[in-house]
Amino acid sequence: MTTDAFARAADTIAPRIADAERDGRHDAAALAALAATGVFKTLVPRAYGGGHGDLLPYVEGIERAARIDGAAGWLAMIGATTGLTAAYLPDAVAREVFGPDDAFACGVFAPTGRATRVGDALKIEGRWSWASGCEHARWRMVGVVLCEDGRPRLDAQGAPETRCVFLRAEEITVVPNWNVLGLRATGSHDLAAAGALVPIERSFSLLGSARDPDAAYRVSPFGVLALGVAAAALGIAAAAVDRFAALAREKTPVGARRPLAHRELAQVAFARADGQVRAARASLHNAALAAGSADALPARAALRVVACDVTRTAVSAVDGIFQGAGAGAARVGEPLERHFRDVHMAAQHAMVTDAVAAVAGRVGLGLDTDASLL
Repeated sequence: MTTDAFARAADTIAPRIADAERDGRHDAAALAALAATGVFKTLVPRAYGGGHGDLLPYVEGIERAARIDGAAGWLAMIGATTGLTAAYLPDAVAREVFGPDDAFACGVFAPTGRATRVGDALKIEGRWSWASGCEHARWRMVGVVLCEDGRPRLDAQGAPETRCVFLRAEEITVVPNWNVLGLRATGSHDLAAAGALVPIERSFSLLGSARDPDAAYRVSPFGVLALGVAAAALGIAAAAVDRFAALAREKTPVGARRPLAHRELAQVAFARADGQVRAARASLHNAALAAGSADALPARAALRVVACDVTRTAVSAVDGIFQGAGAGAARVGEPLERHFRDVHMAAQHAMVTDAVAAVAGRVGLGLDTDASLL
């Protein structure tokens, strides 16, 4: 990933943002521009042309994409995080899905579908929500519960056995129902399958061990996902700070003789938000660098606290900027209005909510808890 590649992506994506917001998705040219930065392959093992799972380029790439546009950053996060699964798939499948230079796959980890063994295949049925980028993905991953005789198969602990399964685009249907407040251009529709037969080798368990022993693949995939969500929120906040700086220099409030930048309240709003973004970035980068040792439960909990805190800080920074910019920030078409919606939508993701922070807190306090969210 290079500065020039992201500059070219910005040149392609920025003029398309208004149309993407209206259409509910970025177009193929925007996806190609993101793919050209290499961000989608940051977590793909080197054997398939990826970045070998270094988490710092992963979070940096997502933030840079989100600084161009929040929805683009979210798609970067989805593509990159789904790429992590290449380390869990059989070699031939991983090469087919993630080998192409422009590989982009999407996924829904939540096991809201079911799979029944039929010979050497799995019969896949169900419906999955929040499949960001699904209209562009040639491969779509979904979570399923394994069933026998119409009932969930239980593991040794008495819990339903779950797996993730990769389906080709033509094997699963997009249900167009994306209509939300923020991140509108992510095209996060539902997916549905009604009996697709998928070779069993296209399935894997995230609870198992990755084939690649590199440090990034020893981190909980949910922790990696949480860092990615936080990076997207941080990029949106950084874009809001950039926009406020430009607006403050250009905009002269009604009745004033000098631009907004000369007002002390605007100076304070900028300084606080800029400081919040810088501090959150340092925290996120430190967490990404240290994540390779985050295999013990306390370390996993600490990683998740950082992701939650960075996301919350990004929201606070955007809220401060939005207030400091005045009523004009709320006009549709003003970038700050979009940043406000996007960062609040990103903060709704299950990986960075207070529910996760509570689990991490229980671990830190030495209380018994179900740590599966970590």
